[in-house]
Amino acid sequence: MIAVVQRASEGKVEVAGEIVGQIGRGLVVLLAVERDDTQAQVDWMANKLANLRIFPEGDKEYDLNLAQIGGSILLISNFTVAADTSGGRRPSLSAAASPEQAQERFEAVVSALRKLNVTVATGQFRAMMKVTIVNDGPSTFIVRTEKKSGD
Repeated sequence: MIAVVQRASEGKVEVAGEIVGQIGRGLVVLLAVERDDTQAQVDWMANKLANLRIFPEGDKEYDLNLAQIGGSILLISNFTVAADTSGGRRPSLSAAASPEQAQERFEAVVSALRKLNVTVATGQFRAMMKVTIVNDGPSTFIVRTEKKSGD
């Protein structure tokens, strides 16, 4: 799994002109599920997102986590984050999970985050979405689960 994590003062996602997910202060996360991702990667990613200390306190730029600031997550499924752009001019999406597997794992991340008492808003799976992010910093991080053995 790969996540592009942005510390945000607000974020929203629209489908066909309608807001389907919206947050105030928190994280906007573009999440790609890869073919080999398992429940272990789901659990790891949820814990990492819930506990990342990337919010400021006093003179420390990165000290507090979501719970400490009363924040939430806008989680957006985005298979293109898994693209390999190292060769040629057209991205290869071969590492991305199938739509069915990706939806299952994405929903498992949402569930795992909610079990950690994180408020989660989402986009709409497999829809064309317009995502608005007010990046606070800007502070953007790439979070990637460990490669599975044999990779």
